Order: sequence, then structure tokens, then C-alpha cells
Amino acid sequence: MISVNSGACMHCRRSESLASIKTQSGVALIVALLVFGLSTALLVAMKSEFLLFYQRGSNLFLAEQGQAYLRGAEELAALILVMDYDKDQSRDQPRDDLNEMWAQQAVPYPLEDGGMLTGSLEDLQGRFNLNNLAVSGAQNDAGGDDSKRFTAAQAQFIRLLQTIEEPVVSRQDAIALTQKIGDWLDEDSDTRADGAEDDYYLGQTPAYRAANRAMSSVSELRMLATVTPELYRALAPLVTVWPQTPSSLNIHTASLAVLRSINADDNLAPLSEPDGIALLEQQRSADGFIDMDDFFAAPVFAEKPVAGVRSLLGENSSWFLLSAEVDVADRNMRLYSVLQRDRRTIRAMARANGSR
Repeated sequence: MISVNSGACMHCRRSESLASIKTQSGVALIVALLVFGLSTALLVAMKSEFLLFYQRGSNLFLAEQGQAYLRGAEELAALILVMDYDKDQSRDQPRDDLNEMWAQQAVPYPLEDGGMLTGSLEDLQGRFNLNNLAVSGAQNDAGGDDSKRFTAAQAQFIRLLQTIEEPVVSRQDAIALTQKIGDWLDEDSDTRADGAEDDYYLGQTPAYRAANRAMSSVSELRMLATVTPELYRALAPLVTVWPQTPSSLNIHTASLAVLRSINADDNLAPLSEPDGIALLEQQRSADGFIDMDDFFAAPVFAEKPVAGVRSLLGENSSWFLLSAEVDVADRNMRLYSVLQRDRRTIRAMARANGSR
């Protein structure tokens, strides 16, 4: 009996040992699985963080690379403008026109990494300067003859507005907008006839005040009363705010609409489209306009009083707009720089970046 019981006990101990071993093996397996799961989760998290860090670094590098190319385009534009200035000094009558190097059509420049860089210069003095409207004539708000109510610059802008095809701007609406811009620019708070000052803008949502200073961006037009998005898009390519003091309009680089606004009539009507096209064709010809006298010798100005409008015009330019674009690694970046040329010195007066 004793031997039988001993054998049973030994069998029980072996069974308990095997069960314990199985239990411990199960626990070890569970622990191993937990460690493996945690390790996997950590690896996935680390990979995600690494990919995010890598992507951020890559984006930063490409952005810096793109900016370097765009600044290179700005430096090249400055060099071209200096070369043009030096070349003009050999002319009997220095001028800036569309036959010069800076005005040529942009040619894409291939980059070493497979990208592409393009850039073009535009004469901002071929546009109408909105800051010219700050000056008001002594009889600005007087009734009667329109030629007595407005300065030569105001009359020209009224004509320019009427050249816009869509949306159509009537003469009365053009006069009203001209007065509102004058109120926006002048230093006082006195509202001109058809104008708008703080009493109007403080009633808007959100409320704001008239600037009462020179415009620093064409986009300020969007804040003016009666300027719709459609009118802004049509007018923006025709106007500038540089320089921020009254400046002359270059007859050699003005667009068709701007040329049509150069009318010596007193009725505030722009030149007809055929007359404007005739001026544009002569401007774009090989010789262009020889000088200011040659410009006003055109048949459209025959027997018209040109003294007032002539005072607004010139043949030289000091302000240019650089539009540069670079494509790097399927990324597109743009730079818009306002460049001022003072003899052989080029200054970037404003910069704006864009991308798509």
C-alpha cells in the first residue's frame, strides 16, 4: 500500500510540474507577444515620426532652394536694368521702350536638377499711378465744365475707367470712383462730391477708416466703396501705386487701355479703340515714337489742347515689376518684386511670394 501511494504521489508531482511548466510557458509566450507588440507599435510610431521629420526637412530644403533660385532671378533682373541704364547713356535721347533687353519675352531657363526658372520685367510706369489722384484742383468740387472740376490726372483716370469692357463703367461712375480714391488718399476727412470718408467706412462690417495716405498696394482698391471684385480684376493690371509719389507715365510702354486714356478732349471721353490701336501700332513698331513731339504729332491729337495731359507723360522709367517663377521637384514657387532703378543702383522696394 505504501509503495502504491508513493507512486501516485510521484505521479501527482510530475503532473503538477508539467502543469506549472505549461503555465510558465504560456505566461512567457504572452509576455513575448506583448513585447513584440510594443516593439512593433514603437517602430511604427518611430517610422511615422521619421517620415514626418523627413518630409518637413525635404519641404524646407526645397523651399530654400526655390527661394535661392528666385533671388537669383532678381539679381539677374537687376543686372539687366543696370546694363540698360549704361546703354541708354550712349543715346542722344535716353528713353525706356519695349525694344530694350529688359522688355523681351521671357525664355524658360533649365536648372541642373531638372527644374525650370522663368522671369519677366514690366515697366510699372507704363501703368496709371493711383497715387497721382491725391492731388486735387482748386475747383475740384465746383460745378460746371468738367475740364474745370478735375486735375489732368483725375481726368485721365476717368477716361481709363471707361475703357474697361467688362464690367462697363459709365462716366458718372468713373467720376464717383475717382473722387472716392481721392478721399482715400488725401490727408483730410472732408468728403468730396461723390466721395467717401470715415463716415462711410465706419458703417461697414467690419468697420474701418479711410487710409488718408498714399496707397502701398493696388489691393487697397478692394476696400473702396463701389469697387466690385469684377471691377478690381479688370482694373488691377492697368494701375500701380509705385512710386508712392506722383510720377510720369511712359508713352513708350503704356498698354492700349492706358494709351486711350491719354486724350486732350475736355469731355472726359477716352480715345476711340481704333485711335488707340493706331497709337499702339506706332509704339510697337521698330522705331516707335521718336520723342514726345512725335507722339503728339499723331493724327488723333490734331488741333487738340495737349498741354495739360502732356505734363503727365514721360519717356523714362525707374520702377519695374519682376515676375519670377520656378518649378523644382513638382513644386511651383513665384516671386513678385518691385524694383527701383536709381542710375546704376537697383533696390527691391517690395516683395511678395506665391505658390501653387
